[in-house]
Amino acid sequence: MKKKVAFYTLGCKLNFSETSTIARNFVDEGFDRVDFSEVADMYVINTCSVTENADKRFKSIVKQAQKSNPKAFVTAVGCYAQLKPEELAAVDGVDLVLGATEKFKIIDYINDLSKNDFGEVHSCEIEDADFYVGSYAIGDRTRAFLKVQDGCDYKCTYCTIPLARGISRSDTLENVLTNAAEISAKGIKEIVLTGVNIGDYGKGEFGNKKHQHTFLDLIKALDEVEGIHRLRISSIEPNLLKNETINFVSESNSFVPHFHIPLQSGTDAILKLMRRRYLTNLYVDRVTKIKEVMPHACIGVDVIVGFPGETDEYFLETYHFLNELDISYLHVFTYSERDNTAAATMEGVVAKKVRSKRSKMLRGLSVKKRRAFYESQLGTTRTVLFESENKEGYIYGFTENYVKVKTAWNPSFMNTLHKIKLTEIDEDGLVRFNFIESKVMV
Repeated sequence: MKKKVAFYTLGCKLNFSETSTIARNFVDEGFDRVDFSEVADMYVINTCSVTENADKRFKSIVKQAQKSNPKAFVTAVGCYAQLKPEELAAVDGVDLVLGATEKFKIIDYINDLSKNDFGEVHSCEIEDADFYVGSYAIGDRTRAFLKVQDGCDYKCTYCTIPLARGISRSDTLENVLTNAAEISAKGIKEIVLTGVNIGDYGKGEFGNKKHQHTFLDLIKALDEVEGIHRLRISSIEPNLLKNETINFVSESNSFVPHFHIPLQSGTDAILKLMRRRYLTNLYVDRVTKIKEVMPHACIGVDVIVGFPGETDEYFLETYHFLNELDISYLHVFTYSERDNTAAATMEGVVAKKVRSKRSKMLRGLSVKKRRAFYESQLGTTRTVLFESENKEGYIYGFTENYVKVKTAWNPSFMNTLHKIKLTEIDEDGLVRFNFIESKVMV
């Protein structure tokens, strides 16, 4: 009988793309992939270290695997596994911990899947994580996450990613285009570009620090790949989002008018403490430029609350900055201290209750911003890509500019594109619509 393997992914889209590639390797080796809730011979947990909650969830996920099969072989990979391998290896039930480079060779480290008395660790020095492994994930059969870049050379004072993933390095343009064509051939309608710092694309493409290609070169080449209906940029640093890129997206055949741009703080004093590579005036300039050429564009923002030194005055400065900015939604992160980061030893620590209160305020602002953006889109004609799940009798989808819509469940709508007119916002804050073209566009 074939051995069964199950996967659980914590964290970002990049982790999901890498989990999918690792899973395909197992299938190629004769394993059956099953859902994590099912009984399996081996469970692989791809970990995250960005937030405190992601760390804490690891133990409960291991317990979930053990409950399904106490004899199963449990392996931890990913960022947390690179940063604190011994800590993960000490968790009851964990048999194997693999670091940043070893995770892609996981099959080489397993034998008969019999459990170990103690967690076995294979973790490289992060300086050795200097090679690139391409990957992509196909989630709900309507979109894929395509990894184009890994690692980061920035030194933000709160971030452990350079310690967990190593230096900035990129996939070759040829390989990115090959993966994109493979995804398209599977009938996937949308590709989301992902990486740690994708605006830095081209650095380390052929194993050196020089840029062989730029991010603009990348998106121009992807725009020419046949069969891709939508391309979405997941997240890009404001200092790397150039006018040329914005202008190209505005005229592109495939790239959609949706940008996610990390801000982290709306006050220059805190941005300097964070060692970010821009100030608020540049951020305003990027938003203004996008809205100038794409008034209907959706703009998402990452922001951190409770960073050391964030006084009440600085927080209110951030709040008002975001309130006045023409953006569409926020991803709010509550600052948590991470070992081996400069911020962990900074003065001006913000009480956790205060961090929580500030987070709640910004989440409320995000609801207000999203509602205002949705209202601005009512009466407009958009294209929706429907997803593949039946959620309590409804099917959901996203327009090209990331407005979430819903309608009565119809299985024939799955993974199809339709022209619609946005009509009203319902009680859940989602948008209802009328079909303009009842026939499937693609």
